[in-house]
Amino acid sequence: MTRYGQVRPSYVPPRAILELRDLTRYRSKLLSAGSSERNRIQKVLEDANIKLGSVLSDVFGVSGQKMLQALVKQDSVATAKVAQLAQWSLKPKIEAIQQALEGKLTDHHRFLIDVSMRHMRFIEEQLIRLDEEIQRRLQPYQEEYALLQTIPGIKETGAARILSEIGADMSPFADGDHLSSWGSVCPGNNESAGKKFQSKIRKGNVHLLSALTECAWAATKKKDCHFRNKYYRLKSRRGSQRAIVAIDHAMLKCVYVVLSQRKPYEEPKPTSLTEAQKQRKASSLCRQIRALGYDVKIQKTA
Repeated sequence: MTRYGQVRPSYVPPRAILELRDLTRYRSKLLSAGSSERNRIQKVLEDANIKLGSVLSDVFGVSGQKMLQALVKQDSVATAKVAQLAQWSLKPKIEAIQQALEGKLTDHHRFLIDVSMRHMRFIEEQLIRLDEEIQRRLQPYQEEYALLQTIPGIKETGAARILSEIGADMSPFADGDHLSSWGSVCPGNNESAGKKFQSKIRKGNVHLLSALTECAWAATKKKDCHFRNKYYRLKSRRGSQRAIVAIDHAMLKCVYVVLSQRKPYEEPKPTSLTEAQKQRKASSLCRQIRALGYDVKIQKTA
């Protein structure tokens, strides 16, 4: 059926990319498992009426982990002694930490915390092994790996995840729009009676969408960045979620250009607004000012 064109062909990356994809997806699963263990420990502490999270910005930082280990190892330990384990900027908060540690920690709580902390350490060890293996598998794709990192918001981890999902060869895709459609990050098709309506994106590769979204949020925090400017321009009209999906789409199209042309990303040059764009922007600003209870009139300067 495929030979006679009755089955629509699908893009299947090379074996090396598929194996790299297994590693990056497994890494994401381990990170999620680590987050689950941290949440589990927080829940146990809350059950024991230990409010450590209200004082420490990171319960699982250096000071926090030392305190947790001290609580687990000893059946009864003075809260003042545990609070003294605070380091650096936490020194002035020792009294608050001591009050937060005043709770009822039972043997059951200690056991649960100990199991979760052991699991977290195991996950950290496996993440180190995975990172080393991912870097080894990326050796044949160092050029593409480096090119992806020239795009704002995409760093080492994001580049590895994107490369593992779409591959290094862009020849199966006619252009960036085709790649976006394959990745299900393009606008949905909702047309009726010749009219096009707004529609959400299709369900597709959630791993690619997750990687792009993480990179897109990072790009919105960079100054003098095209993605940042576009995000805030769309956010005012469409909301943050729709705006970030639009950045996902724009970023994936940039990925296509960078990989297909084998050239680093170049920031688009700012273009002057057309007369229609100026009028729309002025009208939008006037609406915002009127919403605040002020009156305003538009008068063009000579």
